[in-house]
Amino acid sequence: MVEMELSKIIIDEKRQDQVIVLKEKGGERLLPIVIGLNEASAIKLKVSGFAPPRPLTHDLLHNIIEGLEAKLEKIVIDDLKDGTFHAKLVIRVNHGKEEKVIDARPSDSIALAVRAKVPIYVEEEVLKKSELSKPEF
Repeated sequence: MVEMELSKIIIDEKRQDQVIVLKEKGGERLLPIVIGLNEASAIKLKVSGFAPPRPLTHDLLHNIIEGLEAKLEKIVIDDLKDGTFHAKLVIRVNHGKEEKVIDARPSDSIALAVRAKVPIYVEEEVLKKSELSKPEF
C-alpha cells in the first residue's frame, strides 16, 4: 500500500462531477478521483477549517464512530473496477482488539479521513491502473 495525501480539490459548480487529487506522500504519483459536488464540498469545508453550527453528515458519522468508542484507523482505496474506485474504512473496535473493514465510496472515506486525521492509502495495483506522472490539474 502507498500512503497518499489530499493534494487538490477541484470544484466547478456548473458540473455535477468534481475532482479530488491524491498525491503520493514523499513521491510524485497522483491519483485523481471524480466525486460528487456534495462530497467535494464536505471535504473542502473541513480542510478549510469551517466549523458548521450543527454536524453535517460526515461529521455525524465521525461522531458516531467515536461515540461507540471505536476508532477510524485508516482508509484504503483498494480497487478500480470499470472506472469506479472502491474503498474501505478500517475501524478498530472493542478497545482496539478487533478490526472491522467496511466497504465505502472513496469520497465518503476521504471526507471521514480528513475529520479523523487518519492516513489515506491506495493499493499499488490501483495506482498502476490509473497512474499519471504529472497531470495538468
